[in-house]
Amino acid sequence: DVVFNLRESLKPQKNYVFYCQSCGDIIVKDRKFFRVLPLPSEHWSALVEEWCCHPDPFARSTLQPQNDDCFLGDTFFLLNSGNESHKSKENTRVICKRCKTILGEAVSPDTIKYYVTEVIVQPSEGNFSPTPRSQFIQSVVAQCLVELSSAKSTFRFIVKGDNGKIYILVWLLNCDTLLVESLESSSSHSVSTLFGDSFMPSSAPVGTWNAVKVLYQPCTKSRNNE
Repeated sequence: DVVFNLRESLKPQKNYVFYCQSCGDIIVKDRKFFRVLPLPSEHWSALVEEWCCHPDPFARSTLQPQNDDCFLGDTFFLLNSGNESHKSKENTRVICKRCKTILGEAVSPDTIKYYVTEVIVQPSEGNFSPTPRSQFIQSVVAQCLVELSSAKSTFRFIVKGDNGKIYILVWLLNCDTLLVESLESSSSHSVSTLFGDSFMPSSAPVGTWNAVKVLYQPCTKSRNNE
């Protein structure tokens, strides 16, 4: 897989290295976690009053990782900042020291939120191998859509920016599409989608990839403002 699946592969008591996806610079080196825990859904607090017959017991508490914790969200993960010093002096954004890419944000003095689209996590014994940006983003988004649709039985999504602006509407159609690409030569690349048993010529080498099928609607300034 292009993307290191955090929920399935990030385990406690093992060492990991965090890299900037854009340039490969090491952000966190040889970090071992005692606890790796999934976070509740993003808007879980809005539903608390539906489940509790008394005042919200979580109103004054926040889910903050301790020194050796890693909390996994749908599109981010939280780490205790420890000795890391990537925070910008001007604001709470966390930036890469080498390429100045925004990696996340400081949500409290001791907690950093890293975006899964900007950071690659690999076991310490592994080697960093760069992945084209477009391919990485597609893989991350597809993985998030599959996990969210499976967990919440929803197939329509809204992609928003940090400012709350809506950029794109996505409708997930299926998660079991298989892409087949001819690897014979760069001039003869062809991609087909298989939905069942179909004939494939065996004379040329092929590559196969799992994919998701979506409909999407951009919401840019020049179109679809409503």
